[in-house]
Amino acid sequence: MTQPLAPLAYSGYPLRYSGLNRTGDLTPYMKLLQRSLVARIVASLLAISAMALISIVVTMAVAGGSRGDAAAINVAGSLRMNTYQIVAALQRYERVPSLEHRAEVHVLKQRFEQRLASDELTGAIPVSEAHELRRQYREILSRWHNELAPQVSEAVVSQYVRTEQLNRTLDGLVGEIDAMVNQLEQNTEAKIRLLSALQILFLGLTAVVVAIALYDIRHNLVAPLRQLMVLAREAARRNFSLRTKLQGSDELAMLGRTFDTMSQELGESYADLEERVKRKTQELECSNQVMQVLHDESRSLYGGGNDLCTSAAPMLRRVAELLGIGPIRLSLNDPHDDRSIPILATHAARRPDYCRDHDCHACLIAPRPIRLTDTEEGDCVLLPVSVGDEMLGTLEVWHPKGERLSDSVRRLLNAMADQLATAVYLQRRIEEEQQISLMNERTIIARELHDSLAQSLSYLKMQVARLERMQQKNAPREMQAAVFDELRTGLNSAYRQLRELLTTFRLKLEGPGLQSALQQTTAEFSERMGAPVELHYDLPPHLLNPNEEIHVLQIAREALSNIHKHAQAHWAAVTVKFHEARIFLRIEDDGVGLESDDSPPMHYGLVIMRDRAHTLSGELKLSNRTEGGTCVEVIFTPQTARLITRQPAIEPTLHDQGN
Repeated sequence: MTQPLAPLAYSGYPLRYSGLNRTGDLTPYMKLLQRSLVARIVASLLAISAMALISIVVTMAVAGGSRGDAAAINVAGSLRMNTYQIVAALQRYERVPSLEHRAEVHVLKQRFEQRLASDELTGAIPVSEAHELRRQYREILSRWHNELAPQVSEAVVSQYVRTEQLNRTLDGLVGEIDAMVNQLEQNTEAKIRLLSALQILFLGLTAVVVAIALYDIRHNLVAPLRQLMVLAREAARRNFSLRTKLQGSDELAMLGRTFDTMSQELGESYADLEERVKRKTQELECSNQVMQVLHDESRSLYGGGNDLCTSAAPMLRRVAELLGIGPIRLSLNDPHDDRSIPILATHAARRPDYCRDHDCHACLIAPRPIRLTDTEEGDCVLLPVSVGDEMLGTLEVWHPKGERLSDSVRRLLNAMADQLATAVYLQRRIEEEQQISLMNERTIIARELHDSLAQSLSYLKMQVARLERMQQKNAPREMQAAVFDELRTGLNSAYRQLRELLTTFRLKLEGPGLQSALQQTTAEFSERMGAPVELHYDLPPHLLNPNEEIHVLQIAREALSNIHKHAQAHWAAVTVKFHEARIFLRIEDDGVGLESDDSPPMHYGLVIMRDRAHTLSGELKLSNRTEGGTCVEVIFTPQTARLITRQPAIEPTLHDQGN
C-alpha cells in the first residue's frame, strides 16, 4: 500500500495544473518545476496537502475496517461461556429432568447459534474463503453442527449426559473458539500496526517534502531575496557596484539578472550624470566667473573713453583664459567707408601695426603668447558687434580645432560682443554729442558776440568813420568832442559786454548746469552789492537747452547788474520755477524802484533783456513791487514743453486721416 503513495509527493502538482499529456511524458512538467520557484512551492504545498489527505482517508478506512472487531471478539469470547452454560444446563437436566431445565438447554442452544451466526461476528470475518479467520470460523461451525449440537440434542432426548465425550467435544470447540478469538485479536492488531506504519510513512514523506521545500526556499528564495534587498539598499545609497550573480532559470534568478543589468545601467547612467553635472557645474562656475568679469570690467569699458586697448583688452584676455579659448581679435568698421579696422588682439606675440600707444602692453601681456595669423590652426567663430541694424564690427574668437563651443559659451561670447557693441556705440554717441555740444557752444558764443559786442564794435566803427570825415572837413572841436564822448561810451559799453560774456561763459564752463551758474552769479552779486541775494530754483533736470540756459543766465545777470548800479537795494532775489508748462524767471529787489510802471527807462541793458526774452518766444515785464523795489519777470515756454503741447494737436490729425 505504500508504493502508489510515494509518487504523489512529486507528481501531484503537475497533475493538478496540466495533467499528463497523451504520451504520459512528464518532461514539460519537470521543466516547469525547474523554471518556476512558485511552481515548486505550490507543488510542495499540494504534495503535503495530498499526503495529509491520503493519510486521513487511509486512517478513516482502517478505522472503519476495525469497527466491530471488539464486538466480534466479545461475541467470540461469549461463545466459550455459552458452551459452558449449555453443559451445566445439561447436567442440571440430567439430575432433575424437568421441562424448565429442558427449556433452559434449548434457550442456551439457540443463543449459541444466534451468536455464532450474528452480524457482529460474521462482519469481522473476511469474505475471502482463503483467509485463515474464515477457515477457523467454518471449523467452529462444523464442530458445533456435527459434534456438539447432536450430543446436546441426544442428551435432552435420552436424559442422559455422556460427560467425557461431551467434555472432549466441548474442549475441542473451545479451543477452536480461542483460536478464532486470537486470530480476531491479531487481525485487529495488524490493522493498528498498518495504521501506525502508514502514519509514520506519510509523516516521513511529509518531512522529506518539507525539508526539500525549506531547502529550496532557503537557497532559491530567502538567499536571493536577501541579495536583492542588499542590492536595493546599496542602490538607494547610490552604490551600483554590487551584483547578485544569481544562477538558475526561476523567477528570482531572472529578477536578479534583471537587477544586475539595471544596476549596471544605473551605475553607468549615474556616472554619466555625475560627469555631466560636474561638467555643467564647471561650466556654470566658469560662466559665473565670466559674468563677474564682464560686470567688473563694464565700468572701465563704458568709462574708458575711446581707448579700447586699456578697457577691453584685459576683459577679453581674462574671458579667453577662463573659457580656454583664444586668441580673440576685435575689428571695427570705419563709419566713413566700408573697410574693417583691427582694433586689438589678445595673446598677441608682437605689437600690432595699428598700435597708437607704444607704452601700452594690453595686447602683449599674456602667459602664453599665441601667434595670430590668417592661417591659425584651429576653428574661428565670427560674432557680429552690432546695435540693432547698425553693424559696428566683428569679433573673431579662435578655439581648438575639432572642439565645439557649448551653447553657454556661445551665449557668453554673444553677451560680451553685445557689451562691446554697446560700449562702442555709446562712445560714438558721446563723441557725436560732444561735437554737437561744441557746435552749440560755438553757435551760442557767436550769437552772443553778434548780438552784443559785434553790434557795439560796428557802432564804434561808424563813429570812427564819422570822426575821420569831421577831421577831413576841419569840423569844430566841440562836434568832434561829442563824437569822442560817444566813442568812449561805446568802448565802455563794449568792454562791459565783453566782461559779462566772459563771466557768463566762465560760469557756464565751471558749472554743470543753469542752477550752478545762477548760484555763482547770486554769490558774486551778493559780494559786489554787500547785500544778500537769494536764489529759488525749481526746474526739472534737462528741461532747457544750452541756448535757453544762456539767455536765462544773461537776463538774470543784466537785471542784477541794474540793481547793483541803480536800485540802491539791501536785498534781492532770483526765482526760477516751472509751472503749467512755462518757465517763470523773476528778479526782485527792495530798492528805489521805477518812476512809473508804464514807462520804464529804455536804456541799453533793458533793450538787451527784451531782445533775449523775444528770442525765447517770451515776454518781459517790469513793475514796482508793492513792498517797494522793482520786479523783472520773464515768462516763456521751453522748447521741450512746446513739443509736448503740440503732441495732442497731432493725434486728432492722424485720427482724421485714418477716418
